[in-house]
Amino acid sequence: MSRSSGLKTGNSAPAEEIARFSAVADPWWDTDGDFRALHRLNPTRIGFIRDHMAAHFHRRVTDESPLKGLDLLDIGCGGGLLSEPMARLGANVTGIDAGEEMVSVARDHAGQVGLDIDYRCAVPEDLAAGGARFDVVLNMEVVEHVADVDAFLAACCKLLKPGGVMGISTINRTLKSLALAKVGAEYILRWVPAGTHTWSKFVKPSELARGLRSNGVHVTDLGGMTYSPLTGEWSLSRDLAVNYLAFAVKEG
Repeated sequence: MSRSSGLKTGNSAPAEEIARFSAVADPWWDTDGDFRALHRLNPTRIGFIRDHMAAHFHRRVTDESPLKGLDLLDIGCGGGLLSEPMARLGANVTGIDAGEEMVSVARDHAGQVGLDIDYRCAVPEDLAAGGARFDVVLNMEVVEHVADVDAFLAACCKLLKPGGVMGISTINRTLKSLALAKVGAEYILRWVPAGTHTWSKFVKPSELARGLRSNGVHVTDLGGMTYSPLTGEWSLSRDLAVNYLAFAVKEG
């Protein structure tokens, strides 16, 4: 770990990506700030992974704590926008991020709202090398930022217990995503800062499935996320051309 830069680098964590997000760490919980797009996206992705996890582990989503007792890892946790809802659903949450500034924001906010979440400045390779294993691994809006997708997915799959599950949210590499997720979101609508995404690093569902399958993890469902300019809301759809979600299960 570099004490001068506050960045944790590894095989899958490019320094320029970490620095970009660390520079805007403070506004994570500002619903109208640089991360407003994630705030608006959050309910849709939470619903998708919650329902799939509950079904896989034979839980009822109507229970007060449907994820109680499950060890869950949130990779690229940022300020904790996903970690906190997972903790409220009962999971034992570990959140990791490669930027110390973001981990600090997440810890502070969890303390303010009274949630016990284990936040660490780390990359997946660190935990995998240490033998950590989880029932659930979440990769939300992370895959499109890593330096080596195959190495990243291999480390993430290693972190899963046999029979464990992975939830992924990322962006497809299509002409539609170039127009909407890159040009539209960054330069026209200004949802995210310019330069947040690199279109060539977007991952097709077939590429994602292949990378997981080579590590004994199989995609069981895919869902699209579609934005309505009329309502300003996101919803699940079957359109995978831009933003999409994947749910996968490890053999055993």
